[in-house]
Amino acid sequence: MPTDHNASATDDATSPQSTPDPEPHRALIPKPRADRSASPYAGRRIKAAIVGTGGIARSHISALARLAEEGETEIVAAVDIDADAVERFCAQGGIPHAYTDLHRMLEEQRPDLVSICTPPTVHREQTVAALRAGAWVWCEKPPVPTLADFDAVEAEEGTDGGPYAAIVFQHRFGSGSRHVRRLLTEQALGRPLVAHCQTTWYRNAAYYAVPWRGRWHTEGGGPAMGHGIHQMDLLLDLLGPWSEVRAMAGRLVHDVETEDVSTALVRFENGALATIVNSVLSPDEVSRIRIDCERATVELKHLYGHSNDNWRITPAPDVPEEEAAAWSDFGADVPSSHLEQLRELVASMRAGERPRSSGADGRTSLELITALYKSAFTDTTVRAGEIGPGDPYYTALHGRAPGWAPVVAQASSAAPSEEVSA
Repeated sequence: MPTDHNASATDDATSPQSTPDPEPHRALIPKPRADRSASPYAGRRIKAAIVGTGGIARSHISALARLAEEGETEIVAAVDIDADAVERFCAQGGIPHAYTDLHRMLEEQRPDLVSICTPPTVHREQTVAALRAGAWVWCEKPPVPTLADFDAVEAEEGTDGGPYAAIVFQHRFGSGSRHVRRLLTEQALGRPLVAHCQTTWYRNAAYYAVPWRGRWHTEGGGPAMGHGIHQMDLLLDLLGPWSEVRAMAGRLVHDVETEDVSTALVRFENGALATIVNSVLSPDEVSRIRIDCERATVELKHLYGHSNDNWRITPAPDVPEEEAAAWSDFGADVPSSHLEQLRELVASMRAGERPRSSGADGRTSLELITALYKSAFTDTTVRAGEIGPGDPYYTALHGRAPGWAPVVAQASSAAPSEEVSA
């Protein structure tokens, strides 16, 4: 069967799993700031295209349309293997060009930015195709199925002002996370000591009755990869680099290849200790991060997105009231969203700077998740940086572990559908 470069988030995925790149992971060096006056986007709108027209694409088109109203972007094309689906999507969104072939779209429209809203199994090849065509990429999570795939994408990025590939981690963006990140960076709250990170959601048997769900090849992983990645990424964005992880995983309810629950203990380079729980077995659903610092506790409770009201800062008893009041002043409420991340991405494009959630900054969450699986399946402590070429977990999150790896390679006839809420 030929490789499909245009799999839809709502249609059949016929693309085989990407071939792992044999090249070792290359350390990233921040790129020098480009001369803004020399930007290829100066004085004009950024031309954007959307690949995949499933549910998550609605968030992308909404963000792009908002920036189009502000004169920043224009949506020139959409791509989907389902001709009827992409025609409807373009008609509803006022998009002038509909395609069923990614390469043809890239050649004819020459977009500056490509939003990828397809299943993880085709993220690598689609991202590489866009980068080679000179387009920046904004790719839905999970970024790619493996660290080998991530490093292969990274090798295709530009070396002087782009193009770069960024991952959709919209929970990092917004006034709440920005305010707390600043407080932690300035150590206004004292040293971070203890943290908790949980994504405890509920998915029933009907959810996993869809053939592609719960399979390594088509879903990329269980709740650690497909659900909890957002909160883990936000935790890392707030606390900085991790150093080691010790984890467990289980199939407690669902008949799946992947796990349906995982727990982990993580040590950070700054000395903080954290617990992480990812579950699809929890009727009382919540997404939560709590960080206990020397002078205050910061807590975020929400489900699929947060605003200022979802954050709470509790000062220690000896903190002056005026100082505590300043900590709790988050300013104007800007909720986390695709729009807020896209604003920053477009600004990075115009400045010729590497955007957040790309390169080493985007890789850190995938590395932690990979280490979590390796620790759980091998009953060992895994340290940051130890998973590279030659390690089975570098090219497959199941690491070919007995009882976890598929007995026979499975190709599903149904492609994953990205969830707007996830």
